[in-house]
Amino acid sequence: MNTFSLRNPWFVWSVAIVAAIACAAALVGMVWVPRAHARAAMESLWESVCRAAGVPAAYRPAALPETAHGYPSGVIVHAAMMAGPQGASRGRGATLAMGCTMCHGARGTGSGGAPHLAGQAASSTYKQLRDFASGHRPSAVMGPLVLDLSDQDMRDLAAYYASLDREHAARPHAGAGDSPRLVKNGDPMRAIGACASCHAVSAARPATPVLDGMPETYLAAQLRAFRDGRRGNDLHRQMRNAAHGLSDGEIVALSRYYAGR
Repeated sequence: MNTFSLRNPWFVWSVAIVAAIACAAALVGMVWVPRAHARAAMESLWESVCRAAGVPAAYRPAALPETAHGYPSGVIVHAAMMAGPQGASRGRGATLAMGCTMCHGARGTGSGGAPHLAGQAASSTYKQLRDFASGHRPSAVMGPLVLDLSDQDMRDLAAYYASLDREHAARPHAGAGDSPRLVKNGDPMRAIGACASCHAVSAARPATPVLDGMPETYLAAQLRAFRDGRRGNDLHRQMRNAAHGLSDGEIVALSRYYAGR
């Protein structure tokens, strides 16, 4: 009798057993393990298989509830946000900011991995605080610190930091050279807009930070986070779309340029 024949019951049963083991292993590795690891956050069987196969998925901060996964932020950004009298708000914010000085300095001049908050638009600081609290912008440092802040506390902090003069910490690369081409012109062939169209002081876009004087290490870390998909709280994917094609050298050049301004 031919060994590799369907008439050979030993061959048939061997193939059937191997196929059953392979199917069981595929179900465990491609479906059960990804779904268990994601804590039931997967939307479908197909998405579980794609996740296990390494197919990039949509940005999903792990701390967010399922209904919020499709949105980059829980803040509605508009031109008039954070408008109105803020005198008392600044005073309350100054008191709250005493707990922020270890990283952001007594005058909001961040250094190292902390951003420069002095003189930032109130809407920009407020949005980031809200995103930290909601989980849209995951952070092992800021996440726990904002848990006890009310919405009014965040508005007060944002108003206070916006009232400060834009002093600068030490800038080792100040005047290091002309602005990179990406700052002024972007790169249309790679669908990268000019950085200055959004982040210049004169642009004054709601909830958009001014980058001048920001610490170089902080800027580089955030650009890499946008590029690599570890940060996704930008509206309409503007930063992710702009950063996805940046090389490490371009990130260093842009970060050094803005840190030196």
